[in-house]
This record gives sequence, C-alpha cells and structure tokens, in this order.
Amino acid sequence: MKSTILNVFFLAVYVLFSNVLTAQNLEGITGIPDTSYTTASAFAQDVKKYPHIKIIKEFNFDTVLRENDLTYCTLGARSLKLDVFEPKNTSETLRTAIIIIHGGGWRSGNRTQHYPLAEQLANKGYVAITPEYRLSTEALFPSAVYDLKAVVRWVRKNAETYQINPEKIVISGFSAGGELAAFVGTTANKLLFENDACNTGISSHVNAIIDLDGTLSFVHPESGEGDDSKGTSAATYWFGYSKAENPLLWKQASPLTYVNDKTPPTLFINSSVARMHAGREDYINILRSNSIYSEVISFETAPHSFVLYSPWFEPTVKGIDNFLKTVF
Repeated sequence: MKSTILNVFFLAVYVLFSNVLTAQNLEGITGIPDTSYTTASAFAQDVKKYPHIKIIKEFNFDTVLRENDLTYCTLGARSLKLDVFEPKNTSETLRTAIIIIHGGGWRSGNRTQHYPLAEQLANKGYVAITPEYRLSTEALFPSAVYDLKAVVRWVRKNAETYQINPEKIVISGFSAGGELAAFVGTTANKLLFENDACNTGISSHVNAIIDLDGTLSFVHPESGEGDDSKGTSAATYWFGYSKAENPLLWKQASPLTYVNDKTPPTLFINSSVARMHAGREDYINILRSNSIYSEVISFETAPHSFVLYSPWFEPTVKGIDNFLKTVF
C-alpha cells in the first residue's frame, strides 16, 4: 500500500513538474524583492479614476495586542515570519483565527498592507495572522503553497497559546493571496502540495475560505492570467512556464480543479474587475451540489485593490464578520 501511494505521488510530481515540453524558465528568480505593488502605488493609479478613495491606515487599537516577526518556518538560512493580532481581553470561549495572505501577483506585495484589516478583525474578537511567503523572485510554485500550509499548521499548533479553536481556522487573501487561500483551502492534506519541513504531524485543513478578488482558475475562459504578449505575466513567472508551454501545470495549480464535497464554506468578495474572479460560478455550483455554504459580496464599481481603501474597507470587514458568524 505504501509503495502504491509513493508511486502515485512521484508520478503526479513527474506529470506536474517535468520539463517534457520545454525547460522551466528560472529568469524570474532574481533574489531581489519586487516592490512594484504597494498600497501607495495602487492608490496612485486608482485615485485617478476614483478621486474619493482614501487609504486605510493602521488603527493601533488599545484593545489589540500585536506580536511581530514570529518565525513559523525555517528553511536553511531563510526564516519565514508572521504577525499575530489578538484581542487584549481574555475570552471564555475559544476564538476564530483568520490568516490574511497579501497579494501582488505572487511576485510583489507585503503582509504589512493588511495590518489595518488584521487590527480591525482582532478588535472584533478574532485572532488575525499576517504571514509572509516565498514569492516568485525567490522560489517557484508550489513553494508559496508549502509555506502557507505551514502557517495553517503553525496556527493549529499554537491554538492554545492564542485561545484559538483549532477547528475554526479561516484562510483568507487578496488577489494572488485570494487564489492562494482558495488553493490551500481546497487541497487540505493533499500529499502533492504538502511539505513536511515545518510543523509536521499537524493537519493543514482549514474550516472556511475567504477569497478577495483572487482567481479560481488559470485556464478558465474568464481568466485573464497568462497573457505574455506585452511581457512576462505574473503567473508565467510563478510557474516558470507559459500557459502554452505547460497548460496541465496551469490547470493543476488552479483551486477550481480541487473543489469537492470536503471543500470548506467559502466567501467571495469581489471588485468590478470580472477576470479577477474567473471560475467563481463553477466553484459555487460544485459547492451547491454538495450542500456547502457560499456567499458572494460584489462591489460593482470598485477597483481591484478595494480592500485597501475607504469606502470599501468597512463593508468588507462587516461582510467577513457576518459570514463567519453564519458558518460558525
């Protein structure tokens, strides 16, 4: 039995990551952080069309405790960090934990962009975790998935320390982070996407998914990922293959490929940019066929980076809170 499982595993690895068609492109692994996507750069672009928007800044609530730069995984000389935001007051009941994954095209962005969201959620009684993960300037797919599953295991391992209910762990993310949240949530304990380097022996399953404008499929007709006509796309950098070179990999890297009767309840919060939620309706139909709860909040006039700004930040927080009260 063990031999059979190993054979299936190595066959899957071969199918996914072999370079039968062409050699994997490693040019994107520069070792230099890509700072092209920041809150300031997004605002400078969006304010031209949306002059009324305002960046949400950190709140620094007296009611919230913050622990910065905790190491959740060490890979050689590389220490991967996360931050924890928790309510200052003790609770008679165990809390829900929310992991918040930043976006930036799997190549840029920073976890500090979602400190305001983490603070606001902690102020409402949640424990919010903002992790870093290896971007495509450092390591290709599925390294980020390995990292974020290690985050889930770290949260479950440290549940008692932070008064967390280990069966109320939520994974959320924005843009590329939303795609990653959905991917981690739909591939719980799937051998191909597990790495035993950190926090071993602990389940990586999550109990709810919140996807803020993250694609559900790289190969869906609605998807806008993979257009390399004007330069190498973010997803091509992340995979090391274009969609034309390795379409199977692009499909196998899509959350939609794995949605089934064990997928957790999912909340989608979306902007006006339709391609950012490619595959959403197909995903929901699978959930519905398995009687799994899902919800959609659409900001029909919002830009892609809506979660960073007022007036959409406040209803986003409210929507997350209401969703979690419903599913838990």
